[in-house]
Amino acid sequence: MTTLARYCLPEDILLAAPVNDRQQLFRYAAEHVERVYGLSAEGVCQRLDERECLGSTGLGLGVAIPHARIPGLSHVHVLFVQTAQSIPFNAPDAKPVSKFFIMLMPEHAGKEHLQLLADAARLLGQRDFREPLRTAVSRQDVASLLESYAE
Repeated sequence: MTTLARYCLPEDILLAAPVNDRQQLFRYAAEHVERVYGLSAEGVCQRLDERECLGSTGLGLGVAIPHARIPGLSHVHVLFVQTAQSIPFNAPDAKPVSKFFIMLMPEHAGKEHLQLLADAARLLGQRDFREPLRTAVSRQDVASLLESYAE
């Protein structure tokens, strides 16, 4: 099982998200974590936006890994968000993005934060992972795909 599979729970797999830009994406994800985990949507949006302003977390090939450290968060939350349409995300290949692993970390996360980012980048860099992810139509499809990759 990948590190991502441990932290990306089925209820945090959001498909066909109705967003048109980065701000709407962050708001959509933040409202989900506020509803499910009680985190402040405003605070989550702000932290994700601040991190993105430092440099794009778009990897290219239609994928990105937005991430932020959230004050008061006790453990990692990873959301997979697939947007209904690709959105501009300042990726290095200049192509829009539709697959996002959004990582929310405790403020003092260290090695765990880096491991998750590395795991996501490694998986998203593999065509045999990206293609089934691109065609996933259910939460279970995504969860099964994550579980099928060994660390």
